[in-house]
Amino acid sequence: MSATAKMPYFIRPSQNLSGEQKKEAYEQALEAIALNLATENNLIVKMSTINSLLKTFLSYYYWVGFYLVDDGRLLIGPYQGTLGCLYIDFERGVCGKAAREKQTQIVGDVHTLSRTAHIACDPNSASEIVVPVMDKDENLIAVLDVDSTMTDSFDAIDQHYLEQLVNVHFGQTSLKKQYD
Repeated sequence: MSATAKMPYFIRPSQNLSGEQKKEAYEQALEAIALNLATENNLIVKMSTINSLLKTFLSYYYWVGFYLVDDGRLLIGPYQGTLGCLYIDFERGVCGKAAREKQTQIVGDVHTLSRTAHIACDPNSASEIVVPVMDKDENLIAVLDVDSTMTDSFDAIDQHYLEQLVNVHFGQTSLKKQYD
C-alpha cells in the first residue's frame, strides 16, 4: 500500500473521543468483555472477543489485535482491521519495543519514527498504543496493539484501561477484585 492508500470499504476512519467519552466507552467495553468472558479460559477466544468488543465501543480504534510470543519473536494473533504484519522481531517497531521492555508504549505520531522504530503495516495508521500481556507467572505471552488513523489518539486513559484489561483476563487479578 502506498502512503495515500484508500481505506478498505469495511474499515471506518478513526474518530477521537474526549477524555470523558473515552472513560465511558471503556467502562462499557470492559463490562461487555467481562460478561462475555466470565467463564472463558481459551486464549484465542478471549483475544478475539476482546478485539471485537474494543473495536465496537471505541470509535478511534482503526486496528486492534494481539501479537503472540512465538520462538523469540511476535506472531500475528487474533485481530480486527486491515492486514497486520505477520511476524515482528523484538528488535523492531513499537510492538517489539513493548515486548522487549515489557512496558506500554504510546506513540502520538508513528510517521515521526524511524523505519526500525515503527513498522508501517498500513499507511493509514497514525498513532499507536502497545500493551504487554503477561500471564499469571509474569511471563510475556503477547502484546495488545491498537492503531488509530488520527495522531495523538492514545493517552494515559487508554493505558490505564488496557493495562487493567490484560491484567484481568490474562494476568493475576481476579475479575471480581478488579471490577468491584
